[in-house]
Amino acid sequence: MSGSTGNYRNKRRGGRPGAPPKASRAPIDPARLAAFEVLKAVRVDDAYANLALPHVLSRLGLSGRDAAFATELASGTLRGIGTYDAVLARCIDRPLAKVEAKVLDALRLGAHQLLAMRVPSHAAIATTVDLVKSKVGPGAGGFANAVLRKVAAKPLAEWTADLPLPERTSHPAWIVDVLRDAVGADEIEALLAADNEPPRVTLVARPGRATPQELAETDGSERTRFSPYGVTLSGGSPVGIAAVAEGRAGVQDEGSQLVALALTEARLDGRDTRWLDLCAGPGGKAALLDALAAQAGATLVGNERQPHRAGLVKGNGVASVVAADGTRPPFRPGTFDRVLVDAPCSGLGALRRRPEARWRRKLADITELVPLQEDLLRSALDLVRPGGVVVYATCSPALAETRAVVEAVLGEDPTLTLEPTAGVVAEISDAEGPLPGTVQLWPHRHGTDAMFIAVLRKAALDDEDR
Repeated sequence: MSGSTGNYRNKRRGGRPGAPPKASRAPIDPARLAAFEVLKAVRVDDAYANLALPHVLSRLGLSGRDAAFATELASGTLRGIGTYDAVLARCIDRPLAKVEAKVLDALRLGAHQLLAMRVPSHAAIATTVDLVKSKVGPGAGGFANAVLRKVAAKPLAEWTADLPLPERTSHPAWIVDVLRDAVGADEIEALLAADNEPPRVTLVARPGRATPQELAETDGSERTRFSPYGVTLSGGSPVGIAAVAEGRAGVQDEGSQLVALALTEARLDGRDTRWLDLCAGPGGKAALLDALAAQAGATLVGNERQPHRAGLVKGNGVASVVAADGTRPPFRPGTFDRVLVDAPCSGLGALRRRPEARWRRKLADITELVPLQEDLLRSALDLVRPGGVVVYATCSPALAETRAVVEAVLGEDPTLTLEPTAGVVAEISDAEGPLPGTVQLWPHRHGTDAMFIAVLRKAALDDEDR
């Protein structure tokens, strides 16, 4: 290989014996170091970026603008890996698989700064080179410098003009296919672009415990479009907000809030005192349901299979929590009036919020999850009383996880009906789902995660006798 984008490994060791001491290395920018460590945690430990980032920021003592910069650098790089790798592949004269992982992480961070952030080219290159020299060695630093100078030669639009849609939008091809089937060819590019936009922090005021007005006192905050309990922040961390610190409010996407409202606002005759969240972990929806249940004179039970996640539900303020398998729950049939099944799913509806998920999931994951989703929905329908309602929800728009699951279970029992969504959710006129009466939310249409919501009603006894 020729040139400085070739092999650098023979340059990594220190100087010859007796050589004069090397000049001290330039200090590493702590915000960029934080982003580098988050990428490493995601790659090496399968960490979730949103969980790894606070620990790294705390350890490095970052806050304010530095923390915000590190957050955007880490999250934006993870979202854009597919595109940045396509660009880097054109600037390196060997396969990316042959580039040392730590160096490739740093090059991706540099590419994001050069192509998608308002960072001067000289600063993006110099700080990345310093990072590579510190973590790998001077030879690798020279290699990084040569590569990033090539990257900086053209803007993102020129680099991506002839790339296929998956690489241009930084999504695996199979995800593009699944999302296109769900949203349609006319909207697929808008959806993929929305997946690459960093979401604003959304808070929920748990009714009876906090008010949206209290949360909206934060500078730059806005009330959410659809949920009466939501507030979005223009930036910064919600940690300093008293209601959040005290558990009276929480961080919750507006789409997730609407799932809870779909359950509480569904039409119901007769008794309405026992509610169940069958898959309650980590507890965001359960906490909102618990507050709404208290106002309605009802009691919520949160069920979660994994004990540590059941502990998170308790930590969100839900008093009654059971750790049990939702497909074999320890409750008698017909016990509950309202049941939520927020089923484990591929998470394709939250790719903007969980940037690493698009690179971890595989199409086979959906195939493996569908039987579990169907079993959980059957279990919920067994637990709800005659005349009661079940809400089936996924944070995925994939038709196999939404329409197909509901159709399969509906086809097994002629006494079940698919009910129109009520209240706030029904007012979203352009959110018609893949089945009549269902709702499919979209980031590019509604600014929410792509939540699917279906309301199923179990026939009342007098309905069955007719």
